[in-house]
Amino acid sequence: MLHWKNSTRETYYDVLSVKEDASYVEIRTSYRSAILNYHPDKLQNTCQASDPEDESEDRFMKVQKAWEILGNSISRAVYDSKLRALRQDTEVSEDISLEEMMVEDNGEIFEMFYQCQCGDYFSIDSSEFEKMGYTLSRDESQISIEKPDALPASVVLPCGSCSLQVRLLINAGIKVPIGDNL
Repeated sequence: MLHWKNSTRETYYDVLSVKEDASYVEIRTSYRSAILNYHPDKLQNTCQASDPEDESEDRFMKVQKAWEILGNSISRAVYDSKLRALRQDTEVSEDISLEEMMVEDNGEIFEMFYQCQCGDYFSIDSSEFEKMGYTLSRDESQISIEKPDALPASVVLPCGSCSLQVRLLINAGIKVPIGDNL
């Protein structure tokens, strides 16, 4: 279930509604909750008209498959490796670094932009960084990006208008200046 090249991009972590660094206990808890919610016997009794039965059965099967992979440490490690490889292999127009991004401080949220060839922008905001486990903080005229494990990472950003994508290379410990205008 690695639909990375199409628009679905749903992973087994998404199916179980857990973060990729979730513990075994968190994954098991989420699995148990999801399996109860989508179990065919339960859905047959509730007769939900807005949720067709075949969609529910499909979701039930996805939840079951996600547990089979993520509930086993060896298969999870293999899956995580494939997931990382697919993310790295996504076709992008270029690789960019945090230092190349323009930063706008909107008070509560920092937004980072990189101009596309079409004139629009690739963008990411501080809430998206936080979902990935990064901490952003303001220090006078710059933003510091920190992460406990400090391993380099990357994220693919789509353009707001065209089909181009860039890979943003993220190194923790970077300080990015805040710009006044884009």
